[in-house]
Amino acid sequence: MYKILAKSIREYKRDSIKAPVFVSMEVLLECIIPFVIARLVNEIKAGCEISTIVWYGAVLVVMAGCSLLFGALAGTACATASAGFAKNLRADMYAKICGYSFENIDKFSTSSLVTRMTTDVANVQLAYMMIIRTAIRCPLMLLFAFVMAFVMGGKMAFIFLIVAPILGGGLYLVIRLTMPLFRKVFRKYDNLNSSIQENIKGMRVVKSFVREEYEKKKFEAAAEDVCADFTRAEKILAFNNPLMQFSLYAVMVFVLSFGSYTIITSRGLDLDVGQFSALLTYSFQILSSLMMLSMVFVMITLAAESAERIVEVLTEKSALESPKEGARTVVADGSVEFENVSFKYSRRAERMALSNINLKIESGETIGIIGGTGSSKSSLIQLIPRLYDATEGVVRVGGIDVRQYDLHALRDQVAVVLQKNELFSGTIQENLRWGNENATDEELVEACRLAQADEFIQQFPLKYNTHIEQGGTNVSGGQKQRLCIARALLKKPKILILDDSTSAVDTRTDALIRKAFREYIPQTTKIIIAQRTSSVEDADRILVMDGGSISDIGTHKQLLERSEIYREVYTSQNRTGGEQDA
Repeated sequence: MYKILAKSIREYKRDSIKAPVFVSMEVLLECIIPFVIARLVNEIKAGCEISTIVWYGAVLVVMAGCSLLFGALAGTACATASAGFAKNLRADMYAKICGYSFENIDKFSTSSLVTRMTTDVANVQLAYMMIIRTAIRCPLMLLFAFVMAFVMGGKMAFIFLIVAPILGGGLYLVIRLTMPLFRKVFRKYDNLNSSIQENIKGMRVVKSFVREEYEKKKFEAAAEDVCADFTRAEKILAFNNPLMQFSLYAVMVFVLSFGSYTIITSRGLDLDVGQFSALLTYSFQILSSLMMLSMVFVMITLAAESAERIVEVLTEKSALESPKEGARTVVADGSVEFENVSFKYSRRAERMALSNINLKIESGETIGIIGGTGSSKSSLIQLIPRLYDATEGVVRVGGIDVRQYDLHALRDQVAVVLQKNELFSGTIQENLRWGNENATDEELVEACRLAQADEFIQQFPLKYNTHIEQGGTNVSGGQKQRLCIARALLKKPKILILDDSTSAVDTRTDALIRKAFREYIPQTTKIIIAQRTSSVEDADRILVMDGGSISDIGTHKQLLERSEIYREVYTSQNRTGGEQDA
């Protein structure tokens, strides 16, 4: 796990090394300062001259200044390294997610991925900051301070060897008990974010059905669940502080009592005042280091679960990858063939979404697909650009198995306007150029004319420079669909798939779009999924889907004669007022 995370340090390795080096210098100086002070106290006790005091004072000022400088440099390097590490980690995760197939995305929920890229990365960043600074400082301070305490106080320093195992045992129990709780908390964070995402995305529905109070209660319940687990974990962690405080004051009482007794009984021969004052300072340094070290362990405990969740994202392999050798980069034509194809979304699923599909589509042919809700129309077309792989059988494009193509090359020649397509924040031009970033203004206008979008774009004050809000919320559903169609046309694909993407436009505009397709892109294979029979009746062939299989295939006239499903849909959509009354 740590090797995978370490790969994201990259250009911040130098700062990651500089921070511990500067911390070491800072700690060394902080441990020498009490020793120099002890010497100064003994010199003053012996009646030294003022010049000696000034010299010791100057040495102490220089050492304190250098310690401060090294501390500042360590802090700067530490902040740069940890922030840079987090930046690279997020970039690596995002790049990995962009390469995921739909199957991988289905495995991780959107809310979980958001939590991993924000909260989990922030936890790991804080832990990394503490590791390269505090986790280096504390052990070094313990080591140097104990050595100096042994030099100054002799056998009295062994009290620290008694206290350390007690603190270590307590810390081990705290970590062991809190880790499972933190693991549960992060899973519940995902559910909490999912609730927020669902509520915000469906805000119009929530308000239209006056369900605000219900959603508030649902969120409060999820938040309370997270709070309860966090409270349990924090209660266990809270035992750490009293244990540390008890150890600190117990040691201080021992050092003060035994040290004072030693000075008095030996008359300063075994332990003088200077050594005693230095020993007190070292005692405080040792115990404060132990306290800081416990905080580091707590933070690392919290971050360990976050790190595992991040590594899960980084090590997840895409279910769909281009062939490593001999990948096809040229799609010969727009022909499509399904040979004994069956498909299910999950390997654990009991039922196939598609069963025994056999279909051959010639290049340039227009195919309509119609069927009831849940008949797997969208599932069928998603196998063509290899958004999913067929569970059984073979899907061919241009006569070649889709699994033999380079993914980018295949998808570049298959344009899909999905049922739920998205527009992104930016101008209309910028959204359209997702289809072809090098498209000229003339090509943009031509694509929009074919998609019947140019007319309404010209009515905007800024025309093609009009700003589109995130998700296309400032345009109507029909306008959004037409812009998505124009964007797909700019790819100049060999296969154009419209997945119910004219459902929000009126029948006249729908007919104009289909007419433009016939006249201007006759060589492109067009696959049109629709709910309205009028959208597919002029197709070369129409597929009737039912229960994940092809119920029938033929022209509009043929299906009216022999397909009960198609005839029923057509009759219900074209029934006259008199017939309805009857």
